[in-house]
Amino acid sequence: MSWFSNLFLNEGIAQAAVVYSLIIFTGLMLGKIKIFGVSLGATFILFTGIIAGHFGISVNHNVLEFIKEFGLILFVFSIGLQVGPGFFSSFKSSGLKLNLLAIGVVSLGVAVTIAFYYILKKQIDMPILVGIMSGAVTNTPGLGAAQEALRQAFEAGQITQIPQIGMGYAVAYPFGVLGIILSIILLRIIFKVDVKKEVEKLEAAHEDDGVTPEPFSVCLKNESLNNHTVKEIKEAITQNFVISRLFQDENFCIPSADTKVKTGDTMLIVASHHDKDAIVAALGNEVDNVNWAASEKKLVSRKIIITQDKINGKTLKQLKLRYLYHVNLTRINRAGIDIVAKKNMALQIGDKVTVVGEIENIKKVEKILGNAQNKLEHPHLVTLFLGIFLGVIFGSIPFYIPGIPMPVKLGLAGGPLIVAILIGKFGYKFKIISYTTNSANLMIREIGISLFLASVGLAAGKNFFATAFSSQGLSWVAIGFAITIIPLLIMGFIGYKYLKINYITLSGALSGSSTDPPALAYSSSLTDNQEPAIAYSTVYPLTMFMRVIAAQLMILFFI
Repeated sequence: MSWFSNLFLNEGIAQAAVVYSLIIFTGLMLGKIKIFGVSLGATFILFTGIIAGHFGISVNHNVLEFIKEFGLILFVFSIGLQVGPGFFSSFKSSGLKLNLLAIGVVSLGVAVTIAFYYILKKQIDMPILVGIMSGAVTNTPGLGAAQEALRQAFEAGQITQIPQIGMGYAVAYPFGVLGIILSIILLRIIFKVDVKKEVEKLEAAHEDDGVTPEPFSVCLKNESLNNHTVKEIKEAITQNFVISRLFQDENFCIPSADTKVKTGDTMLIVASHHDKDAIVAALGNEVDNVNWAASEKKLVSRKIIITQDKINGKTLKQLKLRYLYHVNLTRINRAGIDIVAKKNMALQIGDKVTVVGEIENIKKVEKILGNAQNKLEHPHLVTLFLGIFLGVIFGSIPFYIPGIPMPVKLGLAGGPLIVAILIGKFGYKFKIISYTTNSANLMIREIGISLFLASVGLAAGKNFFATAFSSQGLSWVAIGFAITIIPLLIMGFIGYKYLKINYITLSGALSGSSTDPPALAYSSSLTDNQEPAIAYSTVYPLTMFMRVIAAQLMILFFI
């Protein structure tokens, strides 16, 4: 049986594959166990990795570092790609509030760390406390920035040896993961949050946000618009809307830009809720006595999915669907959000559009747009690896800040995330297909976080229990736990009670303000929608930058 023991103990590719697979499998199975109705899910992989490392199981250091960083890249890139289409619109509506919340979390974390430095009368060196803080907020780039600052300080002769701040990070990290999730759970208990009701409130808020398109009927009464074309009417009204169907002379039809509308004609209009009153006031009266269902004998409404590569990035104006095929494209569903169709709006692969017209014309349009669901199942790996390539390069660019002697970098987490968000939002302009199915995105995300957590656990396992349960280690754990939980509870309390942030959104924002993927995984398990991931990605870039800067500044000011 020596071959079997060698498979686990002798470092190599097969050994690494076996060790990682067993750790991840065991962690995922144990993560399903619920304690007080709460399961840790993928987070448990971290602890199975620690136990494996404690009993002497290890993999080649270079292999471990590569798997850890590549897993993190896959995780953050999949998040960015998914939330990219809605990222900037989310930032405009609620992002400022969420980022202020994240700034508060980061600032309080730094303040608590400095407070411990003075409360303990400088018995723990600031570099060690920075390592503990980085582990407490699960921020590897911050640790790397601090280590780089110490290396440069050592080379400059400012210090005689480089402190082993990595151990403080390793001891604080597991309890940091637990502390972040525990903070989210405690806020739920403190405010007696009903998660189901919070999800319903969130969905209702999205429905009533004034942006979601809705159909309504208007009878033209404005004499100044009598006998004017649809194009002229749309130019006269500043709000964006689509005249989906027209009831004129006892007949239903699809109006073109040159169709003349007369007083007494009734139009079925699709527009945003907040534009409705202004549109009705400009045209005439809202009516509800038109049986639009009767128009379906001649006109039908179909949802068509964009799957043709050549359509990606083209605007409705360029396609000329109304002019060529006498159909109306009334709304676009992108990333689960309905948008009123605009002539200058560019279509993207994966968009689901609502088209109204005669059945034969719709079939022609269907061939142009694609509507081949099976084609969407094919993964676009070019986008994935191109994005990772660009993300790693972007994350490696040094940013020089006045007063700081060494450059700052966004790293292997921040760079790919920002590039993925940009690709998800603007990729179509460069003919890059950013669409991935939810199942494919989730698979990449889960594989990434599993590899990352297993790597962190293996790296920390060897000396973890000896350090963690020594008097020094226990004090580090307590300090780290305080750095984790105090800022989150304070800002979480303010966010929910005074800023009125929905609990689902708040959980994602708190996870992002701690740059903690496992906490996001837990937050995402509370609901089927993307709100936690969107909130996470909204605050993540600024948080990551602040964490990296703060770690370096604390080293520079206190060594």
